[in-house]
Amino acid sequence: MYAAVRRYEGVTDPAEVGRRVDEGFLPPLRQIPGFVAYYWVDAGDGVMISTSVFADEAGAEESIKRAADFVRDNLASLLPNPPQVTAGQVVAAG
Repeated sequence: MYAAVRRYEGVTDPAEVGRRVDEGFLPPLRQIPGFVAYYWVDAGDGVMISTSVFADEAGAEESIKRAADFVRDNLASLLPNPPQVTAGQVVAAG
């Protein structure tokens, strides 16, 4: 399995971002081959974190590309700062 984690800082409206992610980003994300799970977390203080899990690296990389496109097209005013992106192979899971 592979995971991609994106950390967004300076989020201006966490509730609205969550709604848009749930309604507009998750449905097409689930269509990426190898999709396993997705989590969107409100960490407080204007920080939100997403975690995408896929069966293979190709799916994780596709999720990073689609996330960047979705943010640019739908969330730029609410997520004013570029995310910190980390991706890699899952080496332990529970």
